Amino acid sequence: MAQEAGMFTVPKTIGSVLCCKCGILMQPNAANMCAKCLLSEVDITEGLQKHVVIIHCPECESYLQPPRTWIKTQLESKELLTFCIKRLKNLNKVHLVHAEFIWTEPHSKRIKVKLRVQKEVLNGAVLEQAYTVEYVVQDQMCESCTRVQANPDQWVAAVQLRQHVSHRRTFFYLEQLIIKHDEARNAIRIKQMDQGIDFFFVNRSHAGKFVDFVGEVAPIRKRNDKQLVSHDQKSNNYNYKYTFSVEICPICREDLICLPPKVAASQGNLGPLVICTKVTNSLALLDPFTLRHCFLNAEQYWRVPFKALLSSRQLVEYIVLDIETVSSEVVVGGSKYVVADAQIARVSDFGKNDIIFNVRTHLGHLLNPGDYALGYDLYGANSNDIELDRYKGLVVPEVILIKKSYEEKRQRKRNKPRSWKLKSLNMEIDNSTRGRDNEEKMDSEYEQFKRDLEENPELRFNISLYRNKEYQPSEMASDIDGDDFPSIRIEELLADLELSDEEMEDGSTRE
Repeated sequence: MAQEAGMFTVPKTIGSVLCCKCGILMQPNAANMCAKCLLSEVDITEGLQKHVVIIHCPECESYLQPPRTWIKTQLESKELLTFCIKRLKNLNKVHLVHAEFIWTEPHSKRIKVKLRVQKEVLNGAVLEQAYTVEYVVQDQMCESCTRVQANPDQWVAAVQLRQHVSHRRTFFYLEQLIIKHDEARNAIRIKQMDQGIDFFFVNRSHAGKFVDFVGEVAPIRKRNDKQLVSHDQKSNNYNYKYTFSVEICPICREDLICLPPKVAASQGNLGPLVICTKVTNSLALLDPFTLRHCFLNAEQYWRVPFKALLSSRQLVEYIVLDIETVSSEVVVGGSKYVVADAQIARVSDFGKNDIIFNVRTHLGHLLNPGDYALGYDLYGANSNDIELDRYKGLVVPEVILIKKSYEEKRQRKRNKPRSWKLKSLNMEIDNSTRGRDNEEKMDSEYEQFKRDLEENPELRFNISLYRNKEYQPSEMASDIDGDDFPSIRIEELLADLELSDEEMEDGSTRE
């Protein structure tokens, strides 16, 4: 500022003094000693731990935080570095500036951490010094792993999930929710049964938390029982085995339902023929002809339970010959619907007869002439539903369309891998579910579940999709897929992307 104004300024010079120990020139400080002499006189790491023993469980890869807490971490992770620093005593006497791992052989059972600390020494001078702490890893199994190794069947609480339907679509979806929220981390054993899954836990509280989680994502009813295992009369201690029986509502997405008169009256004379459009902790029911809808929670459903008139395994493929919209677009529960009158015919009738159906559908925003759709054939169905017989004079439509079909376009991509994949739980398979027929049936249902994820963005919103590293996109992929073909974008597969530091730096420079 003064030089810009043309004023004369006196240059500032920093004086230097001689070190009182070695006599070299240095900048003055409170101790009047250079850094080397100061380090030779004072050791700020004196009294700090440099060798620590930590307990490691080789089965679950967790470390013991005394007295009884086990922390699950990976090698050279931030969590492990925090754990190692907290194990040091008297570290509050100095100021920690930096900490980092020093690479060691994985089989050496040693973890080395380099720490840089500061402390005020002679006459207020601040000294900074680095030192290394060596952690000796001793293997010792935690209580839960010890119990599992001693006897895998030695469980305390079991949760039996059941749904009395002819498919496993609900359990495929529930499995992905459990993986995303890591709710099965405390389960010592998972077994796949005929109409459900069994989860075994060491503690009753873990089983209770798991049941509460299932109740938040599906309409259920539950009951629990206990069985006396042993009793010590002297100490008056009782050991029980607890069993939680959880039944999931048998109504699934895309099911056609005939509501009981009592339920329909309580919902303002809805239906009675409705479609289940969504299943969470409540059922979302939609009238496809008027777009009226309602939500039934678990308590309301189990008060007057009912079953599906037709399920997704009974869907029939139709072709749309003509369609004419009747109403404007309506948003129901976050999904868009348009009522339209459609002229359709069964694909299986081509070349056999000229049967054409005139129906009303809620898919007017999706269907165009020439498209394919899946629906329930009430014209040729033989239904013996008790609830349907209670409605006197009810005119049953010939066809109720459920969703648009992409089967013809999928034929072109048959046997081609997907760009995404799903994780699965490590489950044992019960002997009753083994067999070639059951395996083929489960594979086809799992494939249908993947197709549902591709077609319905709402269905995959709450689960994690992972990138398939073996997938290699072809040049013809875009031509085959088209704009109308349902697919999952790469933005939804970021959960499994692993970027190195160099790639991150390159990406930041390109931006």
